[in-house]
Amino acid sequence: MSTAELLKGAAELFPGEVVTQAHVRHFELPAGAGRFALITLDNGLDHTKPTTFGPQSLANLDAALDQVHAEASDGSIVGVGITGKPFIFAVGADLKGVELLKRHEDALAIGRGGHEVFKRIATLPVPTFAYYNGAAMGGGVEVGLHCTYRTVSAALPAFSLPEVFLGLVPGWGGCTLLPNLIGAERAVTVVIENSLNQNKQLKGGQVYDLGIADALFDGADFLEQSLVWTASVLKGEVTVVRPEVDRGEAWDAAVARGRSVADSKVHGAAPAAYRALDIIAAAKDGDLQAGFDAEDRALADLIMGGELRSGIYAFNLVQKRAKRPAGAPDKSLARPVTKVGVVGAGLMASQLALLFLRRLEVPVVLTDIDQDRIDKGVGYVHAEIDKLLLKSRINQDKANRLKGLVSGVLDKAEGFADADFVIEAVFEEMGVKQQVFAEVEAVAPAHAILATNTSSLSVSEMASKLKNPERVVGFHFFNPVAILPLLEIVRGERTDDASLATAFGVARKLKKTAVLVKDAPAFVVNRVLTRFMGEIQNVIDEGTPVEVAERAVEPLGLPMSPLVLLELVGPAIGLHVSETLHGAFPDRFTVSENLAAVVKAGKRGFYVYDSGAPELDPEVAALLKQGDTVLTEEQTRARVLDAVAQEIGLMLEEGVVAEAQDIDLCLITGAGWPFHLGGVTPYLDREGVSERVNGKPFLAPGVASVPA
Repeated sequence: MSTAELLKGAAELFPGEVVTQAHVRHFELPAGAGRFALITLDNGLDHTKPTTFGPQSLANLDAALDQVHAEASDGSIVGVGITGKPFIFAVGADLKGVELLKRHEDALAIGRGGHEVFKRIATLPVPTFAYYNGAAMGGGVEVGLHCTYRTVSAALPAFSLPEVFLGLVPGWGGCTLLPNLIGAERAVTVVIENSLNQNKQLKGGQVYDLGIADALFDGADFLEQSLVWTASVLKGEVTVVRPEVDRGEAWDAAVARGRSVADSKVHGAAPAAYRALDIIAAAKDGDLQAGFDAEDRALADLIMGGELRSGIYAFNLVQKRAKRPAGAPDKSLARPVTKVGVVGAGLMASQLALLFLRRLEVPVVLTDIDQDRIDKGVGYVHAEIDKLLLKSRINQDKANRLKGLVSGVLDKAEGFADADFVIEAVFEEMGVKQQVFAEVEAVAPAHAILATNTSSLSVSEMASKLKNPERVVGFHFFNPVAILPLLEIVRGERTDDASLATAFGVARKLKKTAVLVKDAPAFVVNRVLTRFMGEIQNVIDEGTPVEVAERAVEPLGLPMSPLVLLELVGPAIGLHVSETLHGAFPDRFTVSENLAAVVKAGKRGFYVYDSGAPELDPEVAALLKQGDTVLTEEQTRARVLDAVAQEIGLMLEEGVVAEAQDIDLCLITGAGWPFHLGGVTPYLDREGVSERVNGKPFLAPGVASVPA
């Protein structure tokens, strides 16, 4: 089958493709270097709609290559360049179409179609140049790897091969060409490590330092500089020298390192990283066609697997649903926020003050019970601003301005009299929080939003004694505040639309992923995690060894084991949340006597790290009182997953969130739950747990799975 026929067939499977054109223009290169053809990839939309490659887009590039091949063959051009529209080079395959594929042979055609087009670049009879002028990801990176030379803009903000993050492999040359260009060690960093590290992006300078690009130019006149350099290369005035790739033990060591990175991140639970590493390992002998064929097979297998469908589902949640929160009131109801008050000056309160200051750039005032605490809180914010200055993230003027906007006072009346938004981050105890809100209501303006950062207490009860309970809203952040994107916005029984709309407006400016949740015990993340952790704790208390219980959930590929997570959260907080939930749902949530003993003993967790690896603390082991019921890893995992599926089913029945998608969005952005699981509900559906426990799956067929 010809490339054109392959792409025509694939295009029929991709309705609604945003088509990328491949415009060819000609001009004389500087210094009399000759006539040059430049292909510009452009979908005709602005930079907020990045250029992608669907079947029709690949066909357009194929047609452009027909044209320049003929011109190169008859000697009318001396070279061919490829660049993108302003701010965007290209960001890879069109995933909207991939979701719709139902057959392995159709998936195989997508891989082959891309390869057949991209391979033509390397076979043109003249040198080829990729000019990475803007964001380049996936297939966008790969189209450039097929060129003879590459330049990159110093202003380029994002460059990556994110496929493994989503559950794919770089399948249009990335796994094969990149290690042959820069060596296996660096390729493993880009393909595996960066991808599994929450899709870490490279900047232009890093792309050059890695040897992916041969020259680095300023963003302002990037294309002009690239063309001057191109002329020098074609005239023989500049010779590109690349270091020789080590194809000996270093290559094998790099692949072994990649496997250990994959093991540490996904624990063998997701196949994409391992398939990519197999291809990189085989690319050692430099047989490019064998590598391309292996990429095609891996792409097709993974496209037809659950991991990619879950990965695309998770990607759509974070990129689309997060921007249009279900149930959020009309934006026009939101009131402006020109000053923020923070009750408390401890670590959490100080982190919140810093976030509001950096994102809103309005006055932020902290209060606490004594001046020392206030000074410490303001000092923390100042120190963090100094760190940003040292890293050149902000300039001196901005640092001075931000420091001038943050202050601390003992008197709430002085601090909050003109505040539009006041958030409390004090001790997690209902009486304390009610008292704080009563004091704030007495001095803050009538329109001011009163927000609570509670992790598990009732927002309605907190507001119940106020004159104006309608302006109280839950605003639950996750620690560390600067890193985790989730913000659970809780509507109390009497919260009005204007207050809620203002809260969502603030969340947008804070660049947080806001999810509307009902005022139910522990809201979403803490309720799911507490049930999950509680079942593991139950199994341990009943007699299963700690290490067996921990290993049981490794196949989920979670970012850390349950007891390491408990250490991060803090056993005392974990115990407090379990007590809150036990009070609300005593039949499902237990309070572990062993955990209570660990907290009473002042232990920070179950493990010590004297050897560098986590080992059960002998003092904790001595505290544990266990029964004689010992479960296997499989039995433990089944119990834990059944408990989680039951709890999520009940949460959806109660209307804690609008849909199962919101629970997944919360777990991904608030608890680091893996993309390759799609959060949790696609995994529970795929493993048959949802059906076993609740009698039905959480998601319709095709939402996070291969369509029926």
